[in-house]
Amino acid sequence: MADHSNLLDVVRRPLSPDIQLEVPASREEYERVQEVLESEGSKYPRLWYDSTRNIAIVIAAPSAVHSDLAGELLNSIVKEVAMHQGIDAEIRRRLSLATEREITRGLTTRGWDGALLYRDGNRSTLMIAVEVGVSQAYESLRAAISWSVCALHCRLGIALSVHEGGRGETPDTLYYQSIQEGNATFHEAEEDFRRQLMQRPYGPLNRDGVIWYGRVRQVILETYRTQDEDTRPPETLLHPSQSFKIVQDGELVGDEVPPNLREVVLEDCIPSHILSREKIIATPVNFFRREWFEATFQDAMDLANRRDKRLHHFALSSFYLYLYNVPTTE
Repeated sequence: MADHSNLLDVVRRPLSPDIQLEVPASREEYERVQEVLESEGSKYPRLWYDSTRNIAIVIAAPSAVHSDLAGELLNSIVKEVAMHQGIDAEIRRRLSLATEREITRGLTTRGWDGALLYRDGNRSTLMIAVEVGVSQAYESLRAAISWSVCALHCRLGIALSVHEGGRGETPDTLYYQSIQEGNATFHEAEEDFRRQLMQRPYGPLNRDGVIWYGRVRQVILETYRTQDEDTRPPETLLHPSQSFKIVQDGELVGDEVPPNLREVVLEDCIPSHILSREKIIATPVNFFRREWFEATFQDAMDLANRRDKRLHHFALSSFYLYLYNVPTTE
């Protein structure tokens, strides 16, 4: 690029998982940097653009907590819908889950973490959009889910905000006498973390004085929607219609979260004209249960931890494998 770009400097930095950075930029600079990323063929970081505030949004790769919670939340909704006696196999086949997708409306480019679509022939209707923010600013998360509701006209937006406590210092590099010793240490740590998760489902997870995953300080689940006749400008920042605190300071406090969050019904998953035609009543979709949430969150934390530790260990194993196989010279 001929001109110096602050945005390009930011996307070149090493980014921790789940990080989202907002960088003042013109649409032209955003498009130039986007072309660079596309030419390199890398999936992350991703780049969005908010034309209302003239900022580019740099999105790092999601952690397992981020990606798994979005997918499992939507899976739970679809399973509950499929259990409804009035829903036949053809309607169930038309329910489709979509992962991260980039969409442009006007000069704004954004996406979602996950979505429920209803496919009818060649037409897809966006029913539910999900955003998960891991240690993401609340206003940024609200802006993301509000855009899906107001600009993309999804019927319901669901936002899950997760805030993790600090992890302290970066772990020191570990050295082993052999790859076998390193693998044994790694598997021993895995078992240790699983035991800790049984005792402390929301962290912290630590080993040898190192915090691998901080205590979950807070988890909040919110829903967003507009009334059917209410058309809002795409840049509208909505307020949640329902808000539930699920975790506070490493403890579950959401015992009384209603299974349908007080508002999720079949009509949020299947278009109303389909329900009317099939004479199906829009009953509540009771997808949220404490046991499901705890198991899903614990599995996601375990996977995130294993990925972090495996990457750390993989680099060491690769290094030693290189040493063992380097040819000697006379």
